[in-house]
Amino acid sequence: MDSPDGPRAPGEDALHALGFPARPEPPPASAVRFPDGGAWRTELPSCEGPAVLEAVLDESARLDVPLHRISQGSGVWMLTDDEIALMLAGCAERGIELSLFLGPRGTWEPGAGARTYSASGPRARGRDQLAQCVEDAERATALGVRSLLVADEGVLWTLHCLRASGRLPADTRFKVSALVGPVNPVSFSIWERLGADSVNVPSDLTVAQLAEIRALSAAPMDFYVEAPDDLGGYVRIYDAAELIRCGAPIYLKFGLRNVPGLYPVGRHLLTAAVETGRERVRRGRLVLDTLARLGADEGMSPPGSSDPGTLQRFPTLPHPPRRTP
Repeated sequence: MDSPDGPRAPGEDALHALGFPARPEPPPASAVRFPDGGAWRTELPSCEGPAVLEAVLDESARLDVPLHRISQGSGVWMLTDDEIALMLAGCAERGIELSLFLGPRGTWEPGAGARTYSASGPRARGRDQLAQCVEDAERATALGVRSLLVADEGVLWTLHCLRASGRLPADTRFKVSALVGPVNPVSFSIWERLGADSVNVPSDLTVAQLAEIRALSAAPMDFYVEAPDDLGGYVRIYDAAELIRCGAPIYLKFGLRNVPGLYPVGRHLLTAAVETGRERVRRGRLVLDTLARLGADEGMSPPGSSDPGTLQRFPTLPHPPRRTP
């Protein structure tokens, strides 16, 4: 049935007319909002370089799909300074936040552990990869990037300490990757306290589980409405209204399944990267159209919004504690 004080649930009017029992009580709504008052924003992931960005921006204008954030997955180290500058300029012209992934990850290094134990794959293995991610962060922020994608707790905490000490710009934001997304309220809250400004949660979580997370943390949540195959391949367009209602503040990510692996991208994959970028925008249009039909398209943050708000942090130390003999 239609709700007298909110969006309608898909198909419930027809089921009610046929005498079906009422729906169970839904999970509680989130009262948390972005600082601008919005409940939700949009993100276009896997935008791998200037050519893909150009196609994505053209398609978003053609299909009228507003984008608050565009993110990349191959990593800062897979882009030249000129390519980063082009992407920053393209996003700045549209008031879009650009988020770049940080450096090496376990799945690309010589050790076999990251391939036999998948949970360790995206993390930075050893001191060298930790340091290389820091190098990526310093290079990117020096070029003007202010949003970085992180897939390791140690990297996140290290970067947060560098931000707190002034070594990285104070307005740098850290986004936790879907590759290591938390699945319960406490782990989500820990990522926030380690320095995350938004946290990607797996797309197989129920709406009730999102409400449980939101009850403990106000950090923005990132959620693939359609997840790539290596993240489960879930397609949850009809859930978008409830994702917003219970998960706000939330970034709706327009992903895509049935896509060849692109990371690390290069000219040999350019056609696939461009065309899948365009299709992600179209998937975004499908999400927005569905929200409009359900009367749930209100409450989007204004274009250009990126502030995550005031979040909870662990206290930082002046330097890491040393082991004593």
